[in-house]
Amino acid sequence: MASRLLLRSAAQAFTRVGAFRAAAPARSMAAGGIPTDEEQATGLEKKIMTAQQHGSDPYSMLKPRQYAGTKEDPHIVPSVTNKRIVGCICEEDNTSVLWFWLHQGEPQRCPSCGAHYKLVPHHLPH
Repeated sequence: MASRLLLRSAAQAFTRVGAFRAAAPARSMAAGGIPTDEEQATGLEKKIMTAQQHGSDPYSMLKPRQYAGTKEDPHIVPSVTNKRIVGCICEEDNTSVLWFWLHQGEPQRCPSCGAHYKLVPHHLPH
């Protein structure tokens, strides 16, 4: 009963005062709004964000570019040494992986399917 009385008196007060419009909430940051992710980033996160703005991928976080696998357009394999072991799944539904050593220099072929791979030097960002 008391709640109905309170509701009725609130409705009457609202209709007497008229439509009441609240002002939109202002941003509370004194410096001009909420800082962006780039403004808040520090340390390694900031290094990664600035590198991605310049078009590089320092820690190989993005999907690698697709290559044809031919002698003219071989699959690029980055390495910090002059050789690396590579695994090739020659057919899409194949369940076994063919492993072979890839050495720096000319592109080399997979012994089974003939796809070409080339080792390129990769320098770590730190």
